[in-house]
Amino acid sequence: MKKILTAVVMAACALTATSHAQTADPKLEWATRLVALQQGPDLDSLVEQLAGSATQDLISGWESRLASSVPKAKQAKATEDLNAELAKFAADANKIIAGKVAQASKDALVPAYMERFTLDELKQLTAFFESPAVKKYKATTPELVNVFVKKLVETSKTDIQARAKQFNETAEKIVGPAPAAKPAKK
Repeated sequence: MKKILTAVVMAACALTATSHAQTADPKLEWATRLVALQQGPDLDSLVEQLAGSATQDLISGWESRLASSVPKAKQAKATEDLNAELAKFAADANKIIAGKVAQASKDALVPAYMERFTLDELKQLTAFFESPAVKKYKATTPELVNVFVKKLVETSKTDIQARAKQFNETAEKIVGPAPAAKPAKK
């Protein structure tokens, strides 16, 4: 019985020591908390952008190969098949990258915050991100971004269309006019 009690006490001491060692650095605790508070829609957008970039790299590599290696008669089917595989790749890339966020945050952001901010500053930043106003701001940001993007597209559309027309005219001079449509066979 004494051996069991000694083992239990030693295990409890080890657990307490481990738990104390894990929270011994208050900056680590506060930096970790701060990084967690910053996770949200912006991070989701970043993950999507990174996955989209990886997908675009594949498209760039296979686009010319498709045109040069697949007979024209089979290109539509090959394009359809490749697009289906690209959609699977994009979904997988998104999951893979999203799955690495926590580790990357722990390995990169937490130490970066610890190096650049004092404990008091980390506490202040955490309080800021936990405030009701910032929570409301973060919740409404996607809507505000949509309002801004809609207006930006609306106000720049005419100028972009004019510039696209200018580009098309110049490109036609470089490449030549589009081939005339062949009359339909009867």
